[in-house]
Amino acid sequence: MTDQNVHTHQFGNGLMLIVEEMPDVQSAAFSMLIPAGSIFDPPGQYGTASMLADWLTRGAGTQNSRELSSTLDNLGLQRSEHVGARHTSIYGACVADKLVECLRIYGDILMRPMLPDDQFEPVKLGAEHSLLSVEDDPQRKTMIELRRRSFTRPWGLPSDGSLEDLPNITPDALRNHFEKSFCPNGSILGIAGNVDAKELIQVIGDVLGEWPRKPAIVVTPGGTGPQRDFIEHDSAQTHIGVSYQSVSYPDPDYYNAWAAASVLSGGMSARLFTEVREKRGLCYSISASQASMKHEGRVVCYAGTSNERAQETLDVMLQELVRLGDGIEQNELDRCKARAKSSLIMQQESSRGRSSSLARNWFLLGEVRTLDEVRKEIDALTTESILEYVHRMPAKDFTVLTVGPKALEVNS
Repeated sequence: MTDQNVHTHQFGNGLMLIVEEMPDVQSAAFSMLIPAGSIFDPPGQYGTASMLADWLTRGAGTQNSRELSSTLDNLGLQRSEHVGARHTSIYGACVADKLVECLRIYGDILMRPMLPDDQFEPVKLGAEHSLLSVEDDPQRKTMIELRRRSFTRPWGLPSDGSLEDLPNITPDALRNHFEKSFCPNGSILGIAGNVDAKELIQVIGDVLGEWPRKPAIVVTPGGTGPQRDFIEHDSAQTHIGVSYQSVSYPDPDYYNAWAAASVLSGGMSARLFTEVREKRGLCYSISASQASMKHEGRVVCYAGTSNERAQETLDVMLQELVRLGDGIEQNELDRCKARAKSSLIMQQESSRGRSSSLARNWFLLGEVRTLDEVRKEIDALTTESILEYVHRMPAKDFTVLTVGPKALEVNS
């Protein structure tokens, strides 16, 4: 890390702070990763972390749920919470001169949430509605269930849990999860915007410096789901999910892997869209993306099609994934680089995007990767380097899940 505008500080309780000063913007944003994700949910109570993330902001410190929401709204804070496999993530963005006040309030949310009984049922009802919505969205259900079958347990389990486990989740279960997993050691706070790093180190020390450390929770990896599976769904459409092995985010080959997936699916000129949808008209939607975590990675693909053309769609889709090893055109790589650089430019102008990248980079890499460093990695990509990677990590040993009225055959 070479950017002189990026500052790091680790507090005595283990909390890691990364600040990027962006003097040319008027906003400020924070992104916090707390080691309280869904992989720490108790067996039979999957969805605990997700429900807790909602419950946390329903009153904290001396303010009840309505008062807390009103205070944050009056500060103009745009906020959200998200639960992933390893982390509960908390995001906030505001005008820069309101940031310190917002951070002090989040000190109460992280250390002194009320977790009031009268707010538990609304939280549970919201979780139920979210889970039921998945049942009404077969495309989303396909990708959730594909991840369950592709990644090792508990990383592949859906963070929202399941309708079967929901009745087992109680207020005490959520409070127990909070007591065990919400801690400074392992937490990462990224802040970016028109801020002063030295001031923020002092502020965060005052707000979260007394947050007590807790023992780290050990997670035992399990296996994956079946490599071939079918979920019956009475519909005029068939939904196809395919995944295969790729690399983790810290792997030196990550950008070659990302580029290979982008050649397959990075706009309307990409391989899958052109070959499967445009030329043959086999499906109405098709995509592929690189899904990399700290310890493993997969390419995950989706296609939605009519029942009559489902088998042909799957066959051609798998052929195109394998055919990537036959060659990559320079214009395909040029389009990938152009999209990536556009994304970098937009991220450079966004305090929220930068704060999120700071925290995520630190977790995945143990360092901050500057935008210039990422740009150099992208510029260094060649068709030869990507092909060499594809030949070492070819599309094979597919995990295939289909959702529709009829199971399909996998011929690759």
